[in-house]
Amino acid sequence: MTTDFCERARRLRNAVEPLAAGVYFAPEAHQAYAALGFDPSPVTQDGVARPEMTAYFTSRAACMGHIPGEVAAAAFGCFNPQAVVPDLAAGWQITDRDTILTAREQSATAMLTRVFGEHPDGLTRATDLLRRAAAAAPRPGHPIHSGLRSLGFPDHPIGALWRAADLVREHRGDSHVITWAVGGADAVEILLLTEQWWGLPARSYTPSRGWTTTDMDAGFQRLAKRGLMTGDEELTDAGRAFREEIEVRTDELERPLLDTLGDDLDELLSYLDPWSEAIITAGSYPQRIAGVYNVGGGPHFGSGLTIDTATQHYQTNV
Repeated sequence: MTTDFCERARRLRNAVEPLAAGVYFAPEAHQAYAALGFDPSPVTQDGVARPEMTAYFTSRAACMGHIPGEVAAAAFGCFNPQAVVPDLAAGWQITDRDTILTAREQSATAMLTRVFGEHPDGLTRATDLLRRAAAAAPRPGHPIHSGLRSLGFPDHPIGALWRAADLVREHRGDSHVITWAVGGADAVEILLLTEQWWGLPARSYTPSRGWTTTDMDAGFQRLAKRGLMTGDEELTDAGRAFREEIEVRTDELERPLLDTLGDDLDELLSYLDPWSEAIITAGSYPQRIAGVYNVGGGPHFGSGLTIDTATQHYQTNV
């Protein structure tokens, strides 16, 4: 593993994210789901309407089938099952799989068309490159990515671009769940570590995934016992190294996609970067956190660092 490889992997992730995930924030999607009977977006922050979670869980899970909430929670990884299970059950009472998949696809296509038109320069080439990357992505252990594969590609050129971007995004998301689970973290722990690794205040992001104060209290206690957090809920050097290792291992699982793109990655990014910035400017995706996906100072893939061995590698006073 090299720093250059990690940087390239994270640049791809950063460029794909608003393009693929803008559907969760787009007004077109909120309106379409409300027309089906879901509640509207509950809150707008910094000009971006946040998703209503019953619609979010149902629309994102539908690619995997008419599945129960327990299965969706396992695939999503970081959400509290106590939130996912009842919300998805309620979602399946409101709509069916085909209906919400159609609403999701049409909303994403409408949002992207609104932001950069029917035929932005590079549309065909960018779609072809993203499809090449997605086709090279391994399927085992990647349920959401595999569910998206089962849907094929929309006929609309903008819809096909979005589907290809979503395939790449969800593959990395599935890979991320694999890496922190293998590393010995649970959902609350990885969220608490991620907040401060991102540069956010403690307990500022984890509640958005359905976890309570009691859950977070217990999570901080577990992390402090392992030397990854201080008693004052501050990330230690060992905690930072472990969290960076998780990202490095996620990068490694995306190697087949990066390898198949090769030198064409720079061309792909030349299209995706301005498109993603336009989506953010248009209020269909939140401003990304500065520096989140930069390469940090943790160990490289293959170091064997896990949540239980990190403090053996990094002496920390806790």
